[in-house]
Amino acid sequence: MREDLSTEPHTRAIVEIPLDGSAAEDASAIRVVSEGDGFFAHPALSPDGERVAWVAWDRGRMPWESAQVRVAALAGGEARTIPSHAALQPEWRTDAELLFADDPSGRWALHRVAIDGNGATADPEPFAAVDADTGYGLWVLGNRWYQLLDDGRIVAVRTNGRDAVVVIDPDGAARPLDVPADGHVSVDDVDGTRVLLSGNGSVVAPGLWCVDVDSGEVVAVRGGEPVEPEWMPRALPIEVEGPHGTVHAFAYPPANPGAQAPDDELPPYVVLVHGGPTAHVTGASSTTIAFYTSRGVGVLDVNYGGSTGYGRDYRERLDGQWGVVDVDDVIAAARGLADAGLADAARIAIRGGSAGGWTVLSALVRGGAFAAGMSRYGVADLRMLAAETHDFEASYLDGLVGPLPSYEHVYIERSPLTHVDRIAVPVLLLQGGEDRVVPPTQSEAIRDALVARGIDHEYVLYPTEGHGFRSAENIIDALERELTFLGRVFGFEPRL
Repeated sequence: MREDLSTEPHTRAIVEIPLDGSAAEDASAIRVVSEGDGFFAHPALSPDGERVAWVAWDRGRMPWESAQVRVAALAGGEARTIPSHAALQPEWRTDAELLFADDPSGRWALHRVAIDGNGATADPEPFAAVDADTGYGLWVLGNRWYQLLDDGRIVAVRTNGRDAVVVIDPDGAARPLDVPADGHVSVDDVDGTRVLLSGNGSVVAPGLWCVDVDSGEVVAVRGGEPVEPEWMPRALPIEVEGPHGTVHAFAYPPANPGAQAPDDELPPYVVLVHGGPTAHVTGASSTTIAFYTSRGVGVLDVNYGGSTGYGRDYRERLDGQWGVVDVDDVIAAARGLADAGLADAARIAIRGGSAGGWTVLSALVRGGAFAAGMSRYGVADLRMLAAETHDFEASYLDGLVGPLPSYEHVYIERSPLTHVDRIAVPVLLLQGGEDRVVPPTQSEAIRDALVARGIDHEYVLYPTEGHGFRSAENIIDALERELTFLGRVFGFEPRL
């Protein structure tokens, strides 16, 4: 795949590059197979080397909304589109059969289609479909949710909140593969009966594993160490009913073998809001979460409506409703936790970054559920985000809120900056000085409004950070500032 950012709009292409080095001397030696101003992913060469398949989508859509499989002959000719919905990862089973993941039924599942020339001889049909997703939001290139073994079997990931890895026989029968990873698993490579997996896990640290699908032998290649359960207990999947249906989340209660809370005291909690918003959390072990839970603060990690991992209907719950459904769901999750007697309802804070920071600020504007908020480079003004976003997300807000200019009134009404005068609880704002996605002006506008109204707040600018903190020093500082902030607000002495 090739991308040219010097054009406007930017152009991308599937290209064939000769291996003899001639392209280094003569750029015309690179042959364009398909080109356009949309996006391409997952190019796959047929076993005979005569055709290539890939996934493509237009600039006006996100890949989880609409993406097609296309096939073209390397000898030339028109690319053909295979009937597909939100396709992912085409792989050739043979020269005449193509596999890919798609979700016309509402869950991403494997599909197979016969190929004659460049086109399909019939409509794709599902293969070994279950009530789980093989695939998720195509935010980055390189993830693989399944791989073909030499004997025709398939190793695949199936996600329903957490991940499971299965081995699928040629007739579609599947059996689970016992592996440590159960979150954001990628099937990176295969060799004979061995498969290379990467990901994270609920009882292990993130890692890379080599697994023999027949013997079951698992070898940790890098990372993947078991976590200590007395410090990092396995997250508890919970479900609560919200205004828009069931809300999924993972609860991490406080855990420290050297300390015990009073019997008559419920713990404070932090509700985590993931970014994206088209993404999901998996209940994985986390040093960040352990930082909180080991110091007496529970964590509730919420997959609000709009998250992946629970099917298309759950994902599309957020269509046109960003700033409404996500806020309703995190509030419902927090109240459900308190109603179940697991958290002190008066000491629940909310924390998120980027799109998660948007939900944090929007929830604080709503009021009534959270005693404090912590926003990392959070979106505060939708019009500013729309004006400054990058090419991949240029049409993202069209689906989440509505297209401009006809929906400008909604952009204004939904933005936390419009209603910052409603925030009445302490707020911690953490911001990167070189953030080009959510520039400091957004957090600073929130800060200035809080200053004007005398609302308890802290604003911390990390001058060299962008959108997301990368420096170890700043990552540690931000966490310690959050814990100190919570201790001050909730009335406990934090141990850093």
